Amino acid sequence: MNTLQYLNEDDRAYGLAGMMVALASLNALDRVATVSIDNDGPMVEFSHEYYFSGSPSISPKSTWDNLVQNFHITTSMVVSNVLSRTLVRLKEEAPNDILNEIFSQVKLEGHDVCSLEDDEIKELYDDAIRRSMRIFRNPRVHPAIDQLSKIISRKRSLSGREILDELHLLQLI
Repeated sequence: MNTLQYLNEDDRAYGLAGMMVALASLNALDRVATVSIDNDGPMVEFSHEYYFSGSPSISPKSTWDNLVQNFHITTSMVVSNVLSRTLVRLKEEAPNDILNEIFSQVKLEGHDVCSLEDDEIKELYDDAIRRSMRIFRNPRVHPAIDQLSKIISRKRSLSGREILDELHLLQLI
């Protein structure tokens, strides 16, 4: 796998499963309204909690902190998508060129969306890599991720509540 493109539907299901596990690890499942393997565009539809940009009664710092938190969540989702597809599905390491490409895109996004400095972006990216590696390199988690990808393929779409229920049943949270 030397591309960010999905190879097939099974690959998409593992990528989506990885993103759901990342959200659970960050305690951010409330930020998802639905997921669908059939979406041509983004497979994840975020809830209003994700898009909330603040109000006059909320401090600018709180609004910015929320923006940075969302950036960290999406960074973790992208990394976990790739690591689930490679470490769990293909049983091989993620290619460095893919991880470098992800970092390049994360860096652009961090500058544009959050006005973060390079060292701040690197710190958030490294945290996403460490967290995801710890999860997806754990062979005891692989059967649950395999099951989650099958559930996603079978059901096609899941609400945020259904994701939470499935992760609970699989003992991933």
